[in-house]
Amino acid sequence: MKVFLIIRIALRALARNKTRSLLTTLGIIIGIAAVIAVVAVGQGASSMIKSQISTLGSNLITIFPGSSKSGGFHWGMGSQQNLTVEDAEAIARECPYVTAVTPVVRAGAQCVYREKDWATSIQGVDTSFQTVRNWDMAEGAFFTEADVRSATRVCVLGKTVAERLFEGQDPVGETVRVRGMSFRALGVLAMKGTTAWGQDQDDTIVTPWTTVRRVLLRSPFNNVNQILISISSIKVLEEARRDITSLLRQRHRLGPGVDDDFSIMDITEVTQTITQVSRLMSALLAVIASVSLVVGGIGIMNIMLVSVTERTREIGLRMAVGARRRDILVQFLAEAVMLSGIGGIFGIGAGAATAHVLARVNKWPVLISPGAVFIALLFSAAVGIFFGFYPAWRAARLNPIESLRYE
Repeated sequence: MKVFLIIRIALRALARNKTRSLLTTLGIIIGIAAVIAVVAVGQGASSMIKSQISTLGSNLITIFPGSSKSGGFHWGMGSQQNLTVEDAEAIARECPYVTAVTPVVRAGAQCVYREKDWATSIQGVDTSFQTVRNWDMAEGAFFTEADVRSATRVCVLGKTVAERLFEGQDPVGETVRVRGMSFRALGVLAMKGTTAWGQDQDDTIVTPWTTVRRVLLRSPFNNVNQILISISSIKVLEEARRDITSLLRQRHRLGPGVDDDFSIMDITEVTQTITQVSRLMSALLAVIASVSLVVGGIGIMNIMLVSVTERTREIGLRMAVGARRRDILVQFLAEAVMLSGIGGIFGIGAGAATAHVLARVNKWPVLISPGAVFIALLFSAAVGIFFGFYPAWRAARLNPIESLRYE
């Protein structure tokens, strides 16, 4: 039998009972729509997470101080103040895969401009901060190496701080009071947005680390809260981590068998952890949505069995005029595939519409990939073949003489 003839006969048979055919495909439509919507939201979330993580920096490695112990209690990572500016300088000087390094000294402060005030975090960094964090300037300029050496009271504002304090005015050259001391605003950083864990990266003020250490904290030591490192390529990550670990253990005089008194975290660890969680949730929701596909497939099997019973005389007549069992099998299988295929097409449209409605209402990102649409079509056809085979096989196994006598 020709393919187009099979399709035409299948469509004619389905058109005899339009309402029944529509209700049968409804389960497939709902199932495919649910899967498409879930996958679109999941892929959109993964894409958003990756883009947010990429804003943290280019091939970023972060070094934290180790944990401290007091009275038998461990106080957690970062509680021990054993990282220094000299450590950062040594890493920049001796590790070949490192392209830029900046120490980070953190402080919190209330910032005031005229009658407006805003509590934010202060980051004391080096001039390499922009390179490490891949953070451009929206206006103005970053501070210089001379500002770092002389601990000048200058700062660069994050976008959130600039909006809260200046409300549309140009902050460049203006004076901001931090802990009662005057700082000159050199510029405003470009907007970074929030991280994948909800932290507003723009709610910060960046100033030379020497200024934070000597002016704000009034500390004579060169301890730092973090060391941010940018490496040349993600391909040399393991080599870079090994070199940094070896250098810091040597500088901190840690013997064999002694645990590291620092922690190294790279951006791939954060990416992999969040992406795995996102994929797990998407897979779980897709499995739940696939249940409706199974229900729809059972509905197709049920209707096709009813159709075989109703068309028993027709089957006998076809066999009597020369139709082979294979022809009957293919014909009924084609009808089942047409039911599931039509349901799959309408389901993809409904799923795409649902995904975009969810995106607009809940401000969720969605990403409908051609691969997901193709897989949905294949899956709907597979449901038709799987659940339609048994009714088609029963139709093909009917005895022609008994079928002609069927009332």
